[in-house]
Amino acid sequence: MEDMAENNFNDQLLNAVDAKSAWFDGTALPEVLENYRLLHSCVKNLFEYLLKKAMITPDPYKNDKKISDIIPPENTGFSDNEKAMVMGMRFSDYENTMDFLCNYYKFSVSNLQLPNIRKLVDLNNSILWNNFTVNSSNINTRTLSKMLLSAHQSSDQLTASMINDSISKAGKALLSINRSLKELTDFQRENYKANIRRTMFTSSSFNYQKALSSPEEELTQIKKNFTAVMGKIPFYNELINEIINEDQSAQKEKLRQELLKKLEVEESRSAKKEVKIDTKEMLLTALRIFGAIPGQILEAKGKIQENHDVLESEHNSFMDKFKKALRKAFGISEKPVFYQITVTDQDSDTKHHEKLDYFQFLNELENKARRYSSVGVRKAPGYEKIAQQKEDKILEYVNQQIQDCQKLIKTLNGLDDFFKNAPVPSNRPKIKGLKMEITAIKNSVVKANQHRSEYSAYIEEESQLRKLGISND
Repeated sequence: MEDMAENNFNDQLLNAVDAKSAWFDGTALPEVLENYRLLHSCVKNLFEYLLKKAMITPDPYKNDKKISDIIPPENTGFSDNEKAMVMGMRFSDYENTMDFLCNYYKFSVSNLQLPNIRKLVDLNNSILWNNFTVNSSNINTRTLSKMLLSAHQSSDQLTASMINDSISKAGKALLSINRSLKELTDFQRENYKANIRRTMFTSSSFNYQKALSSPEEELTQIKKNFTAVMGKIPFYNELINEIINEDQSAQKEKLRQELLKKLEVEESRSAKKEVKIDTKEMLLTALRIFGAIPGQILEAKGKIQENHDVLESEHNSFMDKFKKALRKAFGISEKPVFYQITVTDQDSDTKHHEKLDYFQFLNELENKARRYSSVGVRKAPGYEKIAQQKEDKILEYVNQQIQDCQKLIKTLNGLDDFFKNAPVPSNRPKIKGLKMEITAIKNSVVKANQHRSEYSAYIEEESQLRKLGISND
């Protein structure tokens, strides 16, 4: 009977570990990856802003560095006159590692063993976005905080909002990541113990009956067979002792029940409860995604202005300067500038030419960034106003923003091509590409569209069920 009880516990434990592992791979770790992507987006916004303001020095070797593992940036002291160079290099390394994580790293239980979790934790601790203060004991955090505080004080309201928003979102993302990594660390401890039960306890060289005769004998049996059966897996004394306590201590039944409860998947504990889908929240989730776009729009606007200045420098004769001085002296508005760009419709693979009013387009970009800063963030006035409306009005608004952003992406692509070809050959290296901002905006639109599609599919399904006389109420 005792053998059956032991086998029953081992079977229950291994099944619970397998289910929890599947949950991490299918639900929890994809969420960690999404949070790292959000963190990376915020980091990139702040990194590019500090570069633009010359508060940090670009790393000249950035493009030559090949990232193949998680290595946090240095966190040692430096002199004040080295600040721009050192932080430029460290922030660049940090952003490069984030890019590697988001695009090449495998977020799975099999890959994220305890040593790799520690590497992620060390990376997370290199800049404390969730405790981002000028008094931080972490030198990278303290220095960046002072830089961004200075930038915030000398920036316009829209840019200051972008800085605040990026820091806030980075902090929330990091907090969520650290919470998940703590849960994964706890699970990997139990996974380690379960693998010993799964592999060693079923090995022909392991005398299970003899092991259960006393705690000392179980430890002897495990040590005797560990290297031969488990290979290069480290021997953790603390976890081995936990196995023995779960098998032989006076509190073993209590320990086992606590262990099985800890391994329960949250979803399975609440599966019996009928969940009422909040369709309005589905739409508001889509709306909040637009809150990630202002920083990208402002970065694109800055690059467009710099590219425009490159073109204008080609028409800088004495007469051009004289005319500009006259306009400025008499308060005459700038002469309109029009760019002939080629816009491509990806769906139909057709192209057409558009005449773009440069100054009007810059105003539109600023207005878009300001609007999305208001409607894409909880508790902001614009968001609260839309959240109080009925679902059909919110859907209509979300649809309009998706269409507007899709049109903006086409225009930015056309401008990107225009600026790359318009200057004289000697000036083309000075042109700044827009592809990074275009891709970021496109990713946000795709996510918003996914939530909108899920909402529409759910509403359609509910409608069909009602026609059949079936209700989920």
